Amino acid sequence: MSEVQSERVLVVPAELFRQLGYFQGFCREVGRYLDELFSPRHISYRPRCEVEQDPNFKQLIPYVIFRHADPQGHQTVLQYTRGVGMGEGRLHRKHSVGIGGHISAIDAADGGHPYEEGMRREIDEEVAIDTPYTSACVGLINDDQSDVGRVHLGVVHLVDLQRPEVRPRETEITESGFRPVEEILGDLSGFETWSQICMKALFGPHSPSPSGRGAG
Repeated sequence: MSEVQSERVLVVPAELFRQLGYFQGFCREVGRYLDELFSPRHISYRPRCEVEQDPNFKQLIPYVIFRHADPQGHQTVLQYTRGVGMGEGRLHRKHSVGIGGHISAIDAADGGHPYEEGMRREIDEEVAIDTPYTSACVGLINDDQSDVGRVHLGVVHLVDLQRPEVRPRETEITESGFRPVEEILGDLSGFETWSQICMKALFGPHSPSPSGRGAG
């Protein structure tokens, strides 16, 4: 049995998401959702091989975007291409601006906050951050128009870096580098849907300045 087949991942009932306030796309009202979504009353850990095809549950996924702004205010974002060895086969060879992955039952083993532990683990596994930074939770993503999105709910974190120094640890993170946000916005066709949604919401011409909850 593969690691993906045996892994038990954190989920919440899709009905809870609908009760809190259904949306399609990007939502900035993180305070409306997070306390209930992370409540021990609602979360459970289920076999990933089952919930990947079960729209009755939403898998909570941290989606971490790395941004650098130079003294003139020019913004760049880390982008990369997903290799064929990364976990979600439906996203292979897609460009992405988000680092993160599933929260696993192992993240609850030490008695801490499983989501925060899982996010730290995923970041440490995938990239090395070689510069001071701050972070904030800036929104959520829901995309029920795709097979992948129908069973996932993204929690978006924006990390502001003092220097554009983030490097991949995983060999399946390919073609990585910082790219001006204007270039990414003008060339979104090869990006996974979540990246397209985030870039338009956070950096599009009519988007407000990103702000959020929490700091790192």
